[in-house]
Amino acid sequence: MEEAGRDRTGCENLQRALSECHQRFGPGATRDAACRHLNRALAECLVSFVCPDESEAVRTLCGSGGTRLKRSQCQQAQFSLSVCISSHQPD
Repeated sequence: MEEAGRDRTGCENLQRALSECHQRFGPGATRDAACRHLNRALAECLVSFVCPDESEAVRTLCGSGGTRLKRSQCQQAQFSLSVCISSHQPD
């Protein structure tokens, strides 16, 4: 994630905090509970870096309930985000 000492993703602080959380707590339910918010935040940060437009569309369209049209748009945005993420995974 780091290149030439610079954080290209903007997620470095979250990665460091999650690593420190894992060091503080041993494996198991306690660690899962204590580090859950950092794990989620790092995942969201990385997804936003890799698929910024698709991620923003999901946040915008899926943030609250709405009409059938909005729910349909939310589903399409989620599908587009899934495709984007898949396109960045190795075969």
